[in-house]
Amino acid sequence: MRRLVHVLDVELAPAAPHASLVDARRLEAADPAAFAVLVKYMQAREKSFGTSVQRQALVRPEGVAGAVVGGFYTLLTGAYPSKVFTEPAAALAWLGQPEARAAPLLSKLNDLVAEATGQSPLLRELHQAMKGKLPDINLSDVAREMGMSERTLQRRLKEAGTSFQAELNAVQVRMAQGLLLETDMKLTAVAVEVGCASLQHFSSLFRKLVGESPSAWRERQLGKSSSESEPDKAAEEPIAPTGTEPAKS
Repeated sequence: MRRLVHVLDVELAPAAPHASLVDARRLEAADPAAFAVLVKYMQAREKSFGTSVQRQALVRPEGVAGAVVGGFYTLLTGAYPSKVFTEPAAALAWLGQPEARAAPLLSKLNDLVAEATGQSPLLRELHQAMKGKLPDINLSDVAREMGMSERTLQRRLKEAGTSFQAELNAVQVRMAQGLLLETDMKLTAVAVEVGCASLQHFSSLFRKLVGESPSAWRERQLGKSSSESEPDKAAEEPIAPTGTEPAKS
């Protein structure tokens, strides 16, 4: 994170004052220690940023991560007008960019993200649709939101070398990681929130994709001792099914 924040030096490079768009929609978890690094970086450059940035719009992610990002952002932007948005088009309009210019800018931004992450626009759109429908999710609803038939979505995913279930499992685990870091929810509650049918199913899925149990991962990430972490017991009571099937080995 200490290296990453220096990417923001790009704001100080232009000779002319400019408007700034910060697109944080793809942020999946918020680490308070990382934000502390960001605050320290910004505070040391507040005067310089106030000279180069005329106004700045932040596009925040959904859910808990978005609320945390929006709250921290208010600590950083006293030197110039700023505003938090949930949609990039609205953010660009506030920055004075007409719709005719906003669309190409967003397209270029999406292309850069795809190049940097190796994730196709199809999968980004799919994951976004899935996140909004957990824990109750099905192929029909997701395909409809994406403006295509179930068969077309399945075909395009097959062409991309993946499947609806595989991408759903990936989204479930990433959302679970965010909840494990950002909340003190019990493992059973996290399993329900991401749409797993039981704690055993959740633990097996998490271990398959991450390589360790959710309790061990949370303990390691938060730096807790084993005595402080919640046991990852597959013997806990099953959870009412939510319509998603366990991942197949």
